[in-house]
Amino acid sequence: MQEVQQVLTASLYTQQMKKLSRIGELLGLSNEELESLSTPERVIQVKVQVVGPDGKVKTYIGWRSQHNSALGPYKGGVRYHPNVTQDEVIALSMMMTWKNSLLQLPYGGGKGGIRVDPSKLTRAELEQLSRNYVEKLHKYLGSEVDIPAPDLNTNSQTMAWFLDEYTKLSGKIDFAAFTGKPYEVGGIQTRNYSTGLGVSAVARMAAKKFLGGIEGKTVIIQGFGNVGSFTAKFLQEMGAIVIGVSDVKGGVIDPKGIDYERAMAVEREKGTVTEYPTGRKVTNEQLLVSECDILIPAAIENVIHKGNANQVKAKLIVEAANGPLTADADIVMKARGIPVVPDILANSGGVVGSYVEWANNKMGGIVEEEEAKKLIMSRLEKAFEETYKMYEKLSDQDLRTASMSIAVQRVVNAMRMRGLI
Repeated sequence: MQEVQQVLTASLYTQQMKKLSRIGELLGLSNEELESLSTPERVIQVKVQVVGPDGKVKTYIGWRSQHNSALGPYKGGVRYHPNVTQDEVIALSMMMTWKNSLLQLPYGGGKGGIRVDPSKLTRAELEQLSRNYVEKLHKYLGSEVDIPAPDLNTNSQTMAWFLDEYTKLSGKIDFAAFTGKPYEVGGIQTRNYSTGLGVSAVARMAAKKFLGGIEGKTVIIQGFGNVGSFTAKFLQEMGAIVIGVSDVKGGVIDPKGIDYERAMAVEREKGTVTEYPTGRKVTNEQLLVSECDILIPAAIENVIHKGNANQVKAKLIVEAANGPLTADADIVMKARGIPVVPDILANSGGVVGSYVEWANNKMGGIVEEEEAKKLIMSRLEKAFEETYKMYEKLSDQDLRTASMSIAVQRVVNAMRMRGLI
């Protein structure tokens, strides 16, 4: 039990380092090269203050990790959450480096966060928080330097505040400095759903390879936020049967299927999908080990670990969240013959959508919604096929190893050519 608890509390950074070490061994990288790859180029810690309605000052800590710029400017989201840590932000920025590399986007990896519970702040306080965060960081941001985007508990409104504050402080009208913006200020229509679109598309590609197709396959999705809900929507349209969904309050399973529109209506009216009128209520832990064809963890990291990996009954796992499987869980799944489509591939639709938005801003706004969707899908299809070919070539490795070996090698090649290692 103590060993399981240690796995559960292990940081995301520790898990990512374990995964990178395995790739380093496979690629024959030296300890010095691994140290360079795992060390961020810059980590900025800032004090972010907000004056409440009562005149009292609230103080929060924020970070921005700029992990690697060998392939281009740093790119990655900003999250607001009471449990954000510096290690988590560094780990996520490292994952963004591999993701952008795998998708052959002209970016390095970055990530930001503020340790705050946004549900306890008013809209005016959230605006203060967002503007003050950019005030502390604006010298390190820009469309050719570091391009933030939404993440956990941030959205297009947050990006609009970021953009406006950056414009005031820098004196630059640079809409490409942030992505995930509202359509009215340079955003694109696909950005809100591009991650869910990508997860569903990659799930369909993987289902075709490993399960004979997506139609009629049963799916469980842990997490019904933006990513999980849109994933459910698109999978339902593809002919899959979503039989289980959950949020922070728990989940529900109905073998006959959970309708996307009905689930969204219940979530809006009741505040939780656990009030879905049919099926049976379950905990998130029970949901993860329930029988299905495809399991999609779309919530938080480290939810599948050494303690429950052997109980998972899915035939295919698609990582919509960042780091939902620990390094030990990867070993268990490989031994059990359960394919795991890794996060850096499965949830990359969001950053591809950001790339389209960034490029559209650079070109002066010429991309329409359908063209943006085609660009996102084509980039995902190419990355999936490259990963699957590497998976077949390696023969005795898993999909994460295949994808990370491609991504890390590209970064290593760029760093060597530039004399960085």
